[in-house]
Formats: sequence, C-alpha cells, structure tokens
Amino acid sequence: MKLLGRKRKEPRTHIKLDVLEKRGYVVLNNYADPPIPSSEWLDLEYMDYKSGGDTNFAPIASAKGEMECKAPWDHGMADKNCTWTENAKRCPTLVKCVEDVAAPFGRVRVIKLLPSKSIQEVHTFMHQDRNNILNPPGEGWIVRVWLQLSHDPASFMILRENKKWPLDEARIPLPHGSQFVVDSQRLFHSAFHPGPDPRYALIVSFESGPALDAWIARNRPQG
Repeated sequence: MKLLGRKRKEPRTHIKLDVLEKRGYVVLNNYADPPIPSSEWLDLEYMDYKSGGDTNFAPIASAKGEMECKAPWDHGMADKNCTWTENAKRCPTLVKCVEDVAAPFGRVRVIKLLPSKSIQEVHTFMHQDRNNILNPPGEGWIVRVWLQLSHDPASFMILRENKKWPLDEARIPLPHGSQFVVDSQRLFHSAFHPGPDPRYALIVSFESGPALDAWIARNRPQG
C-alpha cells in the first residue's frame, strides 16, 4: 500500500491499495462457502432508491443504524464505521461475510435491479460514486465490494475510466457468487441485466488498509 492519487482528480492524501492502482478493480474467486440462503436477500425490507437503473435497496448497515438509504455524509460522517440495521437480523450469513473481511465498513446494502431495457440505456446510467466525502486525509480510501447473490450469467458489470470512451471498457460476468472490488469513485460503472427476474447483489463500502488488502490476497485467483 502507498499514498496514491489519480493525477488530475485526486490529491495524494489517502491510503490506497496497490492491487487497484493499474485498473481500478480486481476480480476475486467466486464466493462458495458457507451457502447463503436466498431468504437472506429475498426477505429483506427494501426501499425505493434509484441508482444506475430501476433499483431498490435493502439497507443492512447505515450511518446510524436506521432503515434508510441516505449517505453517511448526510449525517456528517464518512462512509465507514456504520451500524447494523434491523435487516441485519434477517441475513446472518451476509453479516458474517462483511465481518470476516475485518476491515472498517460503511454502508452495507443489497441492491435489487429490475431488468434493463437495453445496453444503450445502461450506458446512460454509468456513474462514479462519491464514497470519500468527509473521509479524512491520511486515512484509507473507501472502495466497494460486490457479491452477486442471484444467478444471472447473462448479466455483467460495465466499468470504464471514461464514461464516453468504450475502448477501455471492462465487463465482469455476474453468475451467482461472483465477487469483485472496485474503486467506484474512480471508475464509471453500471450493470446490464437482461432479466427476466430481478438481479440481487450485496454492495459494501470498505476502507482500504492492511485488512482489506489481506482479504483480497486470500480471495484472488492464484497463478
């Protein structure tokens, strides 16, 4: 790890992970154990909140532990050190997945994404997150971890350095159990999901540091 910054966008003030320096993302081994019962995402309480398509979110950890989709900075805090909500009682395996990383976490949510109308529409939804609002200088850069819950092998996450430049585009397939880490404040991203059923995925904000770095190393493909 070292202090890094994108040359034109970010000051050299936060701790970042070397593994994300080159591409801004890393694909991990598929999650396999322990099995996650479908009830842990289907039986959660969802809230209408739009982000990158026709979406609803189930908050599992939020700034103050409330059932809300507000960003932590709306409460005067960075997107880390969040508190479990009532939904956490319904998804103990997902909670354990987060805690096993052993890194400071922020918002923990399950996204429910309805089928996309077209790939062209998805391109218009591409966006960068604002994870590091109120994140103090000198602390770990906040990134996102995705874990695919439903089985949607025809769907994929689109990542771009430049929203309007498809030549650098990466596409990550989304079968059940796929997981990856993204500097989502750096990369534009959105998911193409042809359906026919809703797509579900766990999204967690984590602070970059030794614990997250070690977890990524344990879960990356070898060789």
